[in-house]
Amino acid sequence: MSIADRVGGFEPGGPSRSPTMRVLSWNLFHGRAEPPAGRPLLHEFAVALRDWPWDVALLQEVPPWWPPALARASGARWRAARTSRNGCLPLRRAIAARRPDWLKSNGGGANAILVRGGLRVDADASAVLRTRPERRVAHALRIADPRGGPFDGAWIGNVHAQLGAWDDHGGMDAPAADLALALERLRQWSGSGDAPVAILGGDLNLPAPAVQERLPAGWLRACSHGPDHVLCVGAGPARRGGTLERGSLSDHAPIAVDLRRG
Repeated sequence: MSIADRVGGFEPGGPSRSPTMRVLSWNLFHGRAEPPAGRPLLHEFAVALRDWPWDVALLQEVPPWWPPALARASGARWRAARTSRNGCLPLRRAIAARRPDWLKSNGGGANAILVRGGLRVDADASAVLRTRPERRVAHALRIADPRGGPFDGAWIGNVHAQLGAWDDHGGMDAPAADLALALERLRQWSGSGDAPVAILGGDLNLPAPAVQERLPAGWLRACSHGPDHVLCVGAGPARRGGTLERGSLSDHAPIAVDLRRG
């Protein structure tokens, strides 16, 4: 049984096909494992992403030099936006690429979006959500489907919100503000055409109820696990989404869901 077949809470069925699109979201924990592996894990992360079925992968806490290699292994196109702790990046990379557990989050960070299955990147945009206490970025792209599929022209956003405190209502203010601004930026980028489709996923650092109560009219929470969510408007889940088995890679489980337009 391959890693792509070992799923928890997810209804497997092979790669998504029209009229659905499978969206995966995963915080890569700066390329580390839990418990620590004590060695670089680019190969293991690349193989996992290669073997899982998905059309769009939204990745957070990605070492900034990883996106090209992850995309190449998956046969995907990619776009990335750097987030925080990237000063003196060549020095950080020299250490983190060999000993990721030494620097941990100080190895540098990026958000990345990968698309495959015949999808192409038609446009992309990014916006800084905050610079303190850490730089947070909303990043999105518009996909083009040469086959004229239902998600042709859809905007897909990726965000890693500022960490908050779930046991304190006021502690949710920072991630909630990041979510609100990311949704607003995605609305601006996607425009106000006839029933536009927009998707936002990532590590929102908010529990599901807090996300649900902050969604604008029309938006749905398609899949959630802990702080990780996939949200959408103009589309909805075609079947129940959930987590994928990733062994010890990362301290977050990847989530995946098949979306259907309308």
